[in-house]
Amino acid sequence: MMAMKLALGTVQFGLDYGIANQHGQVTKDEASKILNYAKEQGVNTLDTAISYGNSEQRLGEIGVATWQIVTKLPAIPNNCQDLHGWVHQQVQNSLIRLGREHVYGLLLHRPDQLYSEKGSEIYQALCAVKQHGWVKKIGVSIYEPDELALLTQYFQWDLVQAPFNLFDRRMLLSGWMARLTHLNIELHTRSVFLQGLLLMTDAQRPEQFKAWQSVWNTWYHWLADNNVTALQACLSDALIQTGIAKVVVGVDCMVQFKEILTIVTKQVHLDLPKEGFTNDIKLINPVSWSTL
Repeated sequence: MMAMKLALGTVQFGLDYGIANQHGQVTKDEASKILNYAKEQGVNTLDTAISYGNSEQRLGEIGVATWQIVTKLPAIPNNCQDLHGWVHQQVQNSLIRLGREHVYGLLLHRPDQLYSEKGSEIYQALCAVKQHGWVKKIGVSIYEPDELALLTQYFQWDLVQAPFNLFDRRMLLSGWMARLTHLNIELHTRSVFLQGLLLMTDAQRPEQFKAWQSVWNTWYHWLADNNVTALQACLSDALIQTGIAKVVVGVDCMVQFKEILTIVTKQVHLDLPKEGFTNDIKLINPVSWSTL
């Protein structure tokens, strides 16, 4: 069942987030309806983070006892004297907010901190909360597949979250998707719609992305040639990848989520352009958007 491969991203439950967000932060009532409907349709995983505003608190208030939950640690303060104590406290507070005794996954939001002199201590602290039974899997949230070379050489992970979409093929083309499968590391992908950018019309797209008009033209022609919508194409492409365990999708209203689930049940075959759409890092990595 393809719906099982979807994970529901909940950043919009705690923040007014996303370049394409039309509705602002999701209300508690709407979030509750989305969660109930998702569960009915076979979705079983939620993606959240300590830094997603009051997302964890909101989930706890609604009640998420039967869900697999993946959450993320924020950046560890530079002046932190007791790393183990800090990680333990963060995880405990997270569990209290969620109303849970344990969660499925705990990711580092800033894995680059593992390269510091405190790297091994950070890793040991993560292993300790796993040994306590507070988390089942530990892992990292990354922006670039290149980060995985060092991260997998020096540390053992259960879970990796990375961006993947029709424009950003790096996890697949670099070979890292296959390597993670070989290493028995579960891969969750995010940004399937490139924060909504891939779903926008020319008129909706912010001015700073006009520099890539030739890319957008290729994209629209390809969609027309394949007789698919952008939503269909993005979802089908990610869900068909055998190396991806979960595709995290964020929604800001029930209508949007129902549309996504309708498409999930209708898989389409896609012939991608041989050269892809783009490999311009300024476009495919949202971190660089603030400099455009």
